[in-house]
Amino acid sequence: MTVVAGVDESPLSRTVVARALEEARWRDTDLHVVYVDYLPPVYTNVAVEWGEVAKAQRATVWGGLEDVLAESDVTVERVNLEGYPPDLLVDYADEVKATLLVVGTRGRGEFASLILGSTSHRAIHLARSDVLVVKAPADQDSPADQ
Repeated sequence: MTVVAGVDESPLSRTVVARALEEARWRDTDLHVVYVDYLPPVYTNVAVEWGEVAKAQRATVWGGLEDVLAESDVTVERVNLEGYPPDLLVDYADEVKATLLVVGTRGRGEFASLILGSTSHRAIHLARSDVLVVKAPADQDSPADQ
């Protein structure tokens, strides 16, 4: 029995992790926090060292969550994956037999959402476990508003 939380580089990920920690504590289980690197096909021919970009993104994501994770009394496993985020999150949750998958309403902004689709929407339809979709607090601007 595990709780899985999907995170990205958005500020909403802190709220997602906080809610996932509450759920893991309530269920008396561990938490797997999953970040998925995704390179849309449109960018595959650009001459950039994507390994370095992905490494920097992972550092940003985990650095932004460090204080939330450090304060936890729940056992937390950090997981890095590469691929299409919605499908990999659902597959990972199935693999570890998660009882709950926690995701945010959105994190990448309007344009990226057009390319990626909605992670939360896809997770709701594909996951075998329950899915908790966390909304941004009213005082937190969405990426599209910034």
